[in-house]
Order: sequence, then C-alpha cells, then structure tokens
Amino acid sequence: MGPPGPSTAALTYQRSSESFVPFGPVVPGSNATAIKTGATRPILNCFADAMLASLIAVFLVIATGWALKVRGIVSPTHWLGVERLTYQVLFPAVVIHTLAVADLSRLPVLAMGASLVISILVVASLLLASRPLLARAGVGGPAFTSIFQGSVRWNTFVALAMAAGLNGRDGTTLMAIAVAAMIPLLNVMCVLVLARYANGRPMGAAATIKSIAFNPFIWSSALGLILNQFQAYLPAAITTYVDIMGRAALGVGLLVVGASLDLRSLARPRLAHCVAIVLKLVVMPVLAWTIARQFGVSGPALTMTVVAAAVPTATAAYFLARDLGGDAPLMAEITTLQTLLALATLPLAVLFLI
Repeated sequence: MGPPGPSTAALTYQRSSESFVPFGPVVPGSNATAIKTGATRPILNCFADAMLASLIAVFLVIATGWALKVRGIVSPTHWLGVERLTYQVLFPAVVIHTLAVADLSRLPVLAMGASLVISILVVASLLLASRPLLARAGVGGPAFTSIFQGSVRWNTFVALAMAAGLNGRDGTTLMAIAVAAMIPLLNVMCVLVLARYANGRPMGAAATIKSIAFNPFIWSSALGLILNQFQAYLPAAITTYVDIMGRAALGVGLLVVGASLDLRSLARPRLAHCVAIVLKLVVMPVLAWTIARQFGVSGPALTMTVVAAAVPTATAAYFLARDLGGDAPLMAEITTLQTLLALATLPLAVLFLI
C-alpha cells in the first residue's frame, strides 16, 4: 500500500506539548494552509476544539482569581503586591525571553505590527470624531476617557495566554510583536486623551515621557529586540533564568485579572458601555483582520493579530483613570463586562475571521 494522499495526511493532527501541530503536506503551524488543503471541516473542527479548550482554560484561571478574592483567601493588600510583581517582573521576563531568542526574520513583523497600529488609530479617530455626538447624548469628559480606553486598550495577560495555548512558543513570539507595536502607541494616546478630557490634573510632558519610558512592556520589548541581535552570544544560564521567571507570568497574570473583576459594580449597560463593547470586541478585530489580509498576513500570524485585537480591555486602564481624573467606576464596569463577554466573542472572532 502506498503512502497516504494529501487529504489523508491533512486530516492527521498530533497533540504536541505546546499546540495542535498539523503534519504531512501541510505547512506546520499554518491553520489557514491546512484548511485550504482539503478535508476542511475536520481540520476546522480540530482547530476550533484547540481554541475553545485554550479559551476555557484561560477563563477558568480568571474565575479562580475572582473566587480567591471573594473568599478572602488572598487579602486585597496581597493582591496589590501580586499585581505589581506580575506587571513589573514576570511579564517583562516573558517579553524579553520571547523576543531575545526568536527568529524574527521569518515572521511578518512589520505587516502584523502595522495592521494593529492602523486598527487602533482608526478606532481612536472614530471616537474623537464622535465626541460631540457623545457629549450631546450626556457622556461627559471623564466618561469619554473611559470609553476611549475601553475601546482601544487590550489585556496583554489574556492575549499572551491565548497565544501560548493556540500556537505555543510561536504564538507567544507573535504576540510579543503585538506588544512591541501596540503598547507605546496606546500609552501615549490614553495619557493625552485623559489630559484633554478628564477632570484630573493634566500630566506634564516630562511625566508623560517618564511614564512611557518606564512602562514595563515598553522597556522589556526594547531590551528583547536588542538582545535578539546578540542571541548567539547570550549565556544559556541567563536565558534559562529569564525563561523560568517568565513561566510564572501567564497563570499569575490571569489570577490578577480575575481578582480585579467586581461583579457587584455591574449595572444595566448604558450607552457608554455599549460603545466600548462594540468597538473593542467587534469593530477592532474586524478592522485588524481586514488590514492584515491586505498586508498579506496569514496563518498563525493572522490568528494572533485577530486575538490581539479581540481580547478585552486592560485592567490597568482602571488605575490610569483613577490617577488622572477619568471615570474609574465606569472603567471598572467596562472592563468587567468586556471580560465576561469575551468568552463568547473571542472564539466567534477567530472562527469567523480566520
């Protein structure tokens, strides 16, 4: 009996330690290529199962964090320390290690980064253009800043966890590219919008530059890209050390996301909630997918682009709103609603757009 034909091999998937990996005539790691080779439905179902399993696992960890907070197993003061550890140490370790050891020459760095940046700029422009209409609808300046943050910012913790679950190390590398492209722009825009429309004391130019330069995701991205140029000379002990630190980030980060949710603060969705939800969970992923396709992005890179655009807003947006005079309670409500709704919208975005 001869070797199996392409359609038979295309059906075969093996469960690796990091992701579902197609083999045979299919290009490894490319979901789009696999689907085009024939036997579309079984392969699509396999990818859907992998994505749903990854998403459920992510939200179970988030729910565990919420339960730990509600039950008082971890005190509020301890959560602050855990959040600071995750934000300042563990997640930067993931970004540094991922970018330092990655082979960026084989990845669509510019196309993927440009797709996400343009998507953010389009949504931001739509919001700023609609500011007079929202004001006439009763949305004040501080509330507008929360809508803005809720519409453009992204939860890096959830995105990196989803990327690792779907595509393993390659997924994490692709998501690190999104971090490097999106975080600097988002920090600048959100600070400027809060300075313009919030009731707090405007942040000066020096303070703005300092907040951007010392943002852990920004300096870790820069350091990882610099080390990438010297990866052949990096001591194994150092790369292993950073890798070990980073391995704790995803689980702990998702627990922090869960602990930040306040289900008691949820009210009946108002205009402000609906605008932020639709723009972030629907418009942003569709825009990112459309632009990425125009730039020739495909396969796992396209999947990660959609995931980066479709995850809920960042929990850190609440603290920025609180510190700079935005509507912090509204920001907390938007964050909680988006996080809960993303359980449904994330798989829909990936399955319908990829």
